[in-house]
Amino acid sequence: MSRRAGLFLRVLGLVYLIAFLSFGAQAEGLIGSRGILPAADYLRGLRAAMGARAYAYAPTVFWANSSDLALRIAWIAGAAIAIILTLGFLRRTCLVLLLALYLSISVAGQDFWSFQWDILLTETGFLAIFLDSSPGRAWLFRWLLFRLMFMSGAVKLLSGDPTWRDLSALEYHYLTQPLPTPIAWFMYQLPGWFQRMSTAFVLGVELLAPFLIFAPLRFRHAAAGLLIGLQVLILLTGNYAYFNLLAIALCVFLFADPAPRLARLETRAHRGVTLAVAAFVLVTSGLQFLEMFSFPLPELARNYLVRISPWRLVNTYGLFAVMTTTRPEIVVEGSNDGTHWLAYEFRYKPGDVKRAPPWVAPHQPRLDWQMWFAALGSAEQNTWFYSFAARLLEGSPPVVGLLASNPFPGGPPRYVRALVYDYRFTDFAARRSTGAWWRRQEQATYLPAIALRQPAAAR
Repeated sequence: MSRRAGLFLRVLGLVYLIAFLSFGAQAEGLIGSRGILPAADYLRGLRAAMGARAYAYAPTVFWANSSDLALRIAWIAGAAIAIILTLGFLRRTCLVLLLALYLSISVAGQDFWSFQWDILLTETGFLAIFLDSSPGRAWLFRWLLFRLMFMSGAVKLLSGDPTWRDLSALEYHYLTQPLPTPIAWFMYQLPGWFQRMSTAFVLGVELLAPFLIFAPLRFRHAAAGLLIGLQVLILLTGNYAYFNLLAIALCVFLFADPAPRLARLETRAHRGVTLAVAAFVLVTSGLQFLEMFSFPLPELARNYLVRISPWRLVNTYGLFAVMTTTRPEIVVEGSNDGTHWLAYEFRYKPGDVKRAPPWVAPHQPRLDWQMWFAALGSAEQNTWFYSFAARLLEGSPPVVGLLASNPFPGGPPRYVRALVYDYRFTDFAARRSTGAWWRRQEQATYLPAIALRQPAAAR
């Protein structure tokens, strides 16, 4: 195996380690037996609704056991195997096991494990199983990097969103992204002309630089510089888990030259495997490209994409296709009398206006992230939120443990409600005088006050 391929696998092992440790820190609160969306209930419901088809729809080892102990074993085993991979031992065996475990977690994680970096990790992990020094297999990683970046740019224009087309998107992005960093506050203060130039730079890198991925070595180096530079800027201004690290790691393949002498040593079986994997990836991604650009697909092709999608081995990508221009935030409160309300403070998402935006990546606090998505819709569109509120009313320790503080340490509140506030960054003057990073204004009720049903005897 070439030195660059070996380096890539070590970094991939590190990314897997981060992903499993992050999962372990929040698994029971999110999908445990007393969590918001218990994996056992989800799988049981799928099996009741779909019968044997459920196993193909939701490929996960947790069909065998989805208890809290099984979740714990999964993340500990995943972390241990990732360390072995990072150290350079039993690479192919480790890669197969890591893919199986992380795919299983992504499936069982439901709404909380449906992010771009989750599918990027499963696709990268799948290709890594076949990685060696042969140019054909390294080329598949370039194709993945091309799709990741070009699709991310294309969806911004295909969506018809006016902020991307008039180059004003970054005037909003630093404020409205899910979990900004402190640097995002400063970037937001920059003048409009700079934001428009930055937006043009982002679109240029995402739409044009990917074509240099397949150019001669000198141009590939230029592409790597642009793509890595963009990822570093994203990393500095937003918390996107391990996404930036994994995207930068893929750029390693832009520095690898073909090795013709090694190619002559390939066996017929080796070439056959390379062709089979390449055919699978190219056919699937080609159909996805056609679908993305609204080309009509035959029914057979549409059915194929539907059947293959649960395995997350070849995927479509595209972040922030439509730029949000305001920042609604949900504030969850509890009360024992329905009159005096105390707010639950989240660990990372905006709450207290004097708390600075946090640095949290490469860990991803998935409840905080889902609260951002929930605020863009209604409680009816985010049914997991009802379960979250119910767990707060029950005082579920794993769920309360996901929060920064519990305003009801003596026992759960009788009522829970949620309000929507409009959050905005302060400016330099306001921050100097008040110490606040945010200013907010109440907008609406997200969830009216609710309580648990009491048994008839208790009433």
